Amino acid sequence: MNTKITGLENRPVQVGTDKKVSRQSDPATLPAEHAAAGVSPVQITDSAKQLAALEQTLQGSAPVNEARVNAIRLAIEEGRYEVKADVIADKLLRVERELSN
Repeated sequence: MNTKITGLENRPVQVGTDKKVSRQSDPATLPAEHAAAGVSPVQITDSAKQLAALEQTLQGSAPVNEARVNAIRLAIEEGRYEVKADVIADKLLRVERELSN
């Protein structure tokens, strides 16, 4: 099987051309070619804003406690880990209530 890609030139890519990016929030100030093409500014939805806020919150959270994970893994392997169905059910219901708000 031949996996070599042929027919492509190995040439450098230019970065940092002299083209500038304009950031305009008012549709009335859009360039004429954008207005004619029906291009509108990007709008961020409330869901996207919530996801961005959640991402920021998660970045500030504590990392995984490897010692705790290993202790639980060992308890499961040795048959000492007790599953408390009522605690799990309560937490699932709480999460469901929080998500539905």
